[in-house]
Amino acid sequence: MSDPIPFRPYAPGTQPPLDLPPYRSTAKRHPLHAPLKLPQTVTETSGPRFSPAMFPPSEDLTTNTSGRAALGERIIVTGRISDEDGRPVPHTMVEIWQANATGRYNHEGDQHDAPLDPNFHGAGRVFTDADGQYCFTTIRPGAYPWPNHHNAWRPNHIHFSFFGPAFATRLITQMYFPGDPLLALDPIFNGTPDPAARDRLIAAFDIGLTVPDWALGYRFDVVLRGRGATPMEG
Repeated sequence: MSDPIPFRPYAPGTQPPLDLPPYRSTAKRHPLHAPLKLPQTVTETSGPRFSPAMFPPSEDLTTNTSGRAALGERIIVTGRISDEDGRPVPHTMVEIWQANATGRYNHEGDQHDAPLDPNFHGAGRVFTDADGQYCFTTIRPGAYPWPNHHNAWRPNHIHFSFFGPAFATRLITQMYFPGDPLLALDPIFNGTPDPAARDRLIAAFDIGLTVPDWALGYRFDVVLRGRGATPMEG
């Protein structure tokens, strides 16, 4: 009997290549030789265990510990994490990080001259519920310049990290916003050849999630593997 297929493979063009010439820095980080296969042991596939007790959730990025509000457009981002067959991925750790409303990260390596917001640190963490649902309250991030090419600007985006059952299973992607004119010019977003797969990176505005007089709502569902998988960073 042949070995069972553990999951459906990615469809060609639905994931970004490791070497993407328009995204210039990939030339310095993509492998030049065929990768070596390292057998995984129980250590890589079952740990460390992530739990709310060890990694306290921080689902609201819009206020600091003193209760002071961050500047910018408040938004709610929610969605469902599932596998290739639509089954939920429950109790898994989801982390996000992003620039503030002016397009600057709260990191010493970001020297963009846009102002920092002392009440916005730009990182959050939640765990999915039994149905694979997650939810964050945050600020819509601003666009910012980057030195990839002349007059290059990154679209508004939020970085997502999904840890799964172990650190070795971590996946990372970026969420974009509908109607952003910079999407057509961004080599990272356009690095995924398949248009339908690229569209899976764009959150959907949802009036049902929007809270009157308080925050706009966006839905960003994520499929972790298989033919309909959300594009992930290599």
